[in-house]
Amino acid sequence: MSALSKRKVMTLGIQHLLAMYAGAIAVPLIVGGALNLNETQMAYLVAADLFTCGLATILQVMGTRFFGSGLPVILGCTFTAVGPIITIASTSNLATAYGAIILSGLFVVLAAPLYGKMLKFFPTIVTGSVVTIIGLSLIPVAMNNAAGGQGSPDFGAPRNLLLALITLVVILAVSRFAKGFVKAISVLVGLVVGTVVGYFMDMVHFGAVSDAAVVSVAKPFYFGAPEFAITAVITMIIVNIVSMVESTGVYFAVGRATEQKVEQKQIVNGLRSEGLAIMLGGVFNAFPYTAFSQNVGLITLTKVKTRDVIFAAGGFMVLLGLLPKLAALTTVIPSAVLGGAMIVMFGSVAVSGISILSEVDLRKDNNLLIVAASVAVGLGSATVPAMFDQLPDFAKMLLQNGIVSGSITAIALNLLLSKKAQASADAERPQAA
Repeated sequence: MSALSKRKVMTLGIQHLLAMYAGAIAVPLIVGGALNLNETQMAYLVAADLFTCGLATILQVMGTRFFGSGLPVILGCTFTAVGPIITIASTSNLATAYGAIILSGLFVVLAAPLYGKMLKFFPTIVTGSVVTIIGLSLIPVAMNNAAGGQGSPDFGAPRNLLLALITLVVILAVSRFAKGFVKAISVLVGLVVGTVVGYFMDMVHFGAVSDAAVVSVAKPFYFGAPEFAITAVITMIIVNIVSMVESTGVYFAVGRATEQKVEQKQIVNGLRSEGLAIMLGGVFNAFPYTAFSQNVGLITLTKVKTRDVIFAAGGFMVLLGLLPKLAALTTVIPSAVLGGAMIVMFGSVAVSGISILSEVDLRKDNNLLIVAASVAVGLGSATVPAMFDQLPDFAKMLLQNGIVSGSITAIALNLLLSKKAQASADAERPQAA
């Protein structure tokens, strides 16, 4: 893959960008809307988020001595932070929310080495269950988009389902019959064809492009100097602990997709990088960042594993953050088209987890019970999060995230039910480089 030309690297980078774009801009749109920000502030929030996403991704992929996993991982804003940021900003102000984000990022940087020592609790049966949960918990997101986007007035309309089906069929056909580079960009081909078909179905509109500013530069402390409140800081620390567990699962999934063993040092450095990215998000008044699982499925599907492609994707995000009009152009892709592409990408993540579990003998040491319970709990939490609504806020934050609840269940049951759990954990513990 190192022989890829610059043009191919750029094209593959755009494919990764489009795969995660909807998730990247959803958080600023939701938070900005809930806080009644004006159009200028909303535009800044989206631009700053994309700019910081790009910087965070580049930092993650570089892999220096202390920062960056060196894995082809894309960072995006975590949905876990949406509720807490809205709550903190509503009860105090945005400056307090950003102060909490900065200090919580510092916590992640400092806590990463200690967290790395806990990786002995992630043997194959746990990582396989977690990666499977990641894929399965994302599938409802894909189906909601395929139907037109949750809450849209035409949700489930036949034209949405048809457009999602066309996109999916194009991706599958290109993956099956094309060769070489064209096969590697099957998702991008599907997105382009789906958008063109959507245009002729009057589902593509360019109003947002004409309204967007030409240039925007992220400014430190756009919403004011950071303020600090202990409750807000603790809340954001809990959010980022959740993200650390989620990111660990993504690192293992990427390791599987790229056919390499993920070492303890890579995870520690990756989490340090995320902590630095979170602090950067606080400074530029963006958001906390975590490893995005959307792109794992793309790596699994295309078999393109080079970090250069993710560097390119990060560079494009920085560019879009500086050029909002160009960023708005990517928003014309209909939700149904994105949903059709997500079906195969997220399904690929789930299959990757099942592949990991195929290395586990499910007839021994209650392994079947461990996998069954953890996957059921994780998927249940992700699809029915309201079941935890009556619990305290910190418990809701943990348990409503299917990846976290499934991981906790898998770790606990592995320790309690497997007779050889400790021996297995010691044998598979990632070694520091």
